[in-house]
Amino acid sequence: MSLGLLETSFLSITALACDAALKAGDVRLLGLEPVGSEAVLSRFSGSPGDLSAAFQAAEARVKAMGSEVVASRILAAPAAGLEGACVGNDSINPLYGGREFFLPAAQLHSKQPMNPQAIGILETQGLTAILNATDAMLKSASVELVGKEKIGAAYVTIIVKGDVAAVTAAIQAGREAIGGLGKLIAAHVIARPHQDLLALLPK
Repeated sequence: MSLGLLETSFLSITALACDAALKAGDVRLLGLEPVGSEAVLSRFSGSPGDLSAAFQAAEARVKAMGSEVVASRILAAPAAGLEGACVGNDSINPLYGGREFFLPAAQLHSKQPMNPQAIGILETQGLTAILNATDAMLKSASVELVGKEKIGAAYVTIIVKGDVAAVTAAIQAGREAIGGLGKLIAAHVIARPHQDLLALLPK
């Protein structure tokens, strides 16, 4: 199988790009790796043709959000030893308190699979802003907190789940609650999220 590398800005935009890629081509999401600033690298496997179709869909989704793909590359025949540079564990980075890698293996021992109708992703720069927004989201609609993720540079993402209407209402409430407490990066709803993406999320 070929290896596809897709680097995008911010965890929220990366999640939407990955969901679009997974729904567009017969590819697998191997994991995500924050690069230490706002960018996140997504790794996929699949045939070159499927990866190309998946990346086209991801790029279109990213552009629709007013952003750009930082870099993308399809390695049709990756070197045998390359996996050594592409693996790690989901340990917490002591500098910013976020995961070094987002790996599906971290979810193998989950007691119940997560199959929400929708997930909501709200990302800010600033922890006070995201916690205030999370409080507003949980009070405004019948949603459940999935978890919090950090990628460095004070970027924090909150993920909630529930039905589409509830998640949409919660994300709107969260967006409004940020106010002047921090910088809103993105606020999005993903309906029927792909299982490969769900496997990377905290539970």
